Amino acid sequence: MQEDKIRQALIELLYRNSYGVVISNIVISLAAVYVLRNAVSANWLAGWLGALYLLTAIRVLASRRFFSSKRYAGSIMRWAWLAASFSWVSGLLWGALGWAGFLPEAPIVLSFTVIVLTGLVCGTVPSLSAFPPALIGSILATVVPIAARCIMTESDISGAFLFLLASLVAINFYYCRITYRMLRETVSLRLENENLVDHLQEERDRAQTADRAKTRFLAAASHDLRQPIHALSLLVSTLAILGQRGNVPSGEARDLASRAKSVVGNLSGLLNALLDISRLDAGIVTVANEAVELRELFRDLGNEFAAEAKQRGLEWRVVDSELRVDSDPMMLKRVLNNLVSNAFRYTKEGGVLLGCRRRGDLVEIQVLDTGPGIPADQQAMVFEEFVQLQNPARDRTQGLGLGLAIVRRTTELLGHPLKLVSRPGRGSMFSVTVPKAGAVEATLQGSETLPAGITAPVGIMVVEDEKDVLDAMVRLLTLEGHRVYAGRSAAEVRKTHAGALRTGDAPVDLIIADYRLGRGATGLEAIQTLCSHIGRRVPAIIITGDTSPSRLKEVSASGVRILHKPIAGEELREAILGACAQGKENNPRR
Repeated sequence: MQEDKIRQALIELLYRNSYGVVISNIVISLAAVYVLRNAVSANWLAGWLGALYLLTAIRVLASRRFFSSKRYAGSIMRWAWLAASFSWVSGLLWGALGWAGFLPEAPIVLSFTVIVLTGLVCGTVPSLSAFPPALIGSILATVVPIAARCIMTESDISGAFLFLLASLVAINFYYCRITYRMLRETVSLRLENENLVDHLQEERDRAQTADRAKTRFLAAASHDLRQPIHALSLLVSTLAILGQRGNVPSGEARDLASRAKSVVGNLSGLLNALLDISRLDAGIVTVANEAVELRELFRDLGNEFAAEAKQRGLEWRVVDSELRVDSDPMMLKRVLNNLVSNAFRYTKEGGVLLGCRRRGDLVEIQVLDTGPGIPADQQAMVFEEFVQLQNPARDRTQGLGLGLAIVRRTTELLGHPLKLVSRPGRGSMFSVTVPKAGAVEATLQGSETLPAGITAPVGIMVVEDEKDVLDAMVRLLTLEGHRVYAGRSAAEVRKTHAGALRTGDAPVDLIIADYRLGRGATGLEAIQTLCSHIGRRVPAIIITGDTSPSRLKEVSASGVRILHKPIAGEELREAILGACAQGKENNPRR
């Protein structure tokens, strides 16, 4: 590709230089006719001048046609050889003048002829070096006639003149080679600079787009985070006022707790969606492909959305399929879940259809709706974070604007092409193309079960630099019956544990640490320090609110379990059970 661009640029240079050759041909030819008018036949000179002017006119027309027509790699060489043929014919015409003007008996005419031909030969180097065949043919066509005339004419200067001609040709061929290399290098550098400028412009545009996306992302995230926090603070204030008036009635307490739990659930949904995007960007999501039965997948989705379809008064059709596809069953289901959920969210009347079509060795799974449709110029935007075309007021009942962003990232990870076909007022069709499964029997995806056999209280070290969070976690774990050694740093936890050892047995079965600790320390460093204090490796859990892809990748590489804030009590309990069960499997003697 680069070589084609260089070749095209050189041929364009060849045609641009042809205009200078035209001017020189007109001026010098008139001077030549004037000098040779008494030594050469007038008819010959008239015929020569007419042929030269006709060639010049044709060259001008060819140059204009060259610059006005579209050029491609296959045609550029035809233009190059056309220009070369013009140069060769021009060289022959000037060579014919040399033949006619080589008159030793007329020193002035001979001197003029030699000077003109020498200047023309030397002038071809800058004008024709862009295409060496044009230059070489032009020089040879110019000097061969006069060299032949020199050989045929018995003169004392013939030998010396032939030597000068040979030297002139050799020197010009040498400079042609050097000039051609310089032109190639110049064109190559120019093209590299143009590519660099284009790349810099693309990077600038990408950076500006990313900056606008970041601004939009932060504005939308700030709004969607503030809303549930604002509602939660009002509920807490309400509870405080009721508490100041006396005992809070159990009915009102349950109602406030239910509302607070719902608000926290909305907040957790947003944070989990952000976390999903960060985990996909960090590349820590592992794909586990297997044969997936579309019948079972479609059946599950059909049951999940049946109630929503009934509530919204929409038709919900699932077309059964006997096909099997090769994909990660959990990730594929999540992709389709997001697509179907998105379809229901924006469809006010009509219905939603889930089905598939064979595409050779591929299967295209389609989700069709009768919603408002998406204009063509906005279809790429819907896969960006926090973009909701039909929800300018940021109504959280219509979602968070992250579902399709997660779909895009997930399908890219799976290698499943994602397609959107939509017409305003006619609805939309989202599809995912998945390879058909081979002859391997599909493995049913069972739900994960928690490890059994870990029900007794355990000893837990807790490192958390935020005092309010630390107090809340210690109270919760203590109520669960666990023995807790807590502190705001690894040093404090170590001191607390040492004090417990002085009063009796102080077993440690688990370490829980926040990722970001005071003075730049991390939870991973705290876990390593505490394991050294204990004298052995124990299971550990990192709790973090950081969704940075680099941080997620770092924690994931350590092999430590990760919990993401905010954490419900049930989630923490299950994580403790799982970590301790794994610890007992790795250390069966304990």
